[in-house]
Amino acid sequence: MKIKNGFVLRKFADRIVAVADDDMADYCNSFIKMNSTGEFVWNLLQNDVEYDFVINSLCNDEATARADFDEFLAKVRKAGLLDE
Repeated sequence: MKIKNGFVLRKFADRIVAVADDDMADYCNSFIKMNSTGEFVWNLLQNDVEYDFVINSLCNDEATARADFDEFLAKVRKAGLLDE
């Protein structure tokens, strides 16, 4: 899985958001707020990676990592930002 081309992270003060760049603005005008873990996962998803790679990159607590990553994926999928 990988983040679709045309979406980028932006930092505004203490907030991190994923937004469409100029080329994708007509496709999607929503944004996703995230914390530093979300930013870390977003950066991993800049490359085509497997689910288990992300889980193993997050921490040693696999159950927590899976729950947190599943929540993040649900938000990214709902916004239509993920190629799978």
